[in-house]
Amino acid sequence: MFKFIFLISLTAMIFSCSTDDDEVILTKDGRFPISELTGNWEATKAQFSVNTISVDVVENGGTASMSVQNNGRFTLTLDPVDRNAYTVSGEMYWEEWNETFYFAIVWDEDPDDWDTYGHTFDGTTLSLNGGANSGEYDFDNNGDMEACSVHFIFVRSG
Repeated sequence: MFKFIFLISLTAMIFSCSTDDDEVILTKDGRFPISELTGNWEATKAQFSVNTISVDVVENGGTASMSVQNNGRFTLTLDPVDRNAYTVSGEMYWEEWNETFYFAIVWDEDPDDWDTYGHTFDGTTLSLNGGANSGEYDFDNNGDMEACSVHFIFVRSG
């Protein structure tokens, strides 16, 4: 399946940590409870970038939407204009490390690992920013996903 996404912040402090690290804790309570993201979200930006190539699915006329359950499980659907829509899913957490919380996603396709994202959240807008290799996108539409960075901005739609 496709691993990519989203999503965040003025500062993109990006770490990729394995669950083997005893000092790292995944939790649902961090800067705010993950349950505050429950609902439906529409992207105003769904940007994938690698080197000098950048694609914003929404800017190019496509859509990206996300549905989040109370427990942090989510489904993200991307519908670019030049190819079939596809869905990725996972679960949102906070990674607590050295008394700091980082927004984390455990992707269903790789449940033993997670990616962290910079983020901002004001109750109605969620922005996620991932560093290198935080997402995947098929830039040349040849069926091969390429590792990239991601930047998503979502607004609450319901």
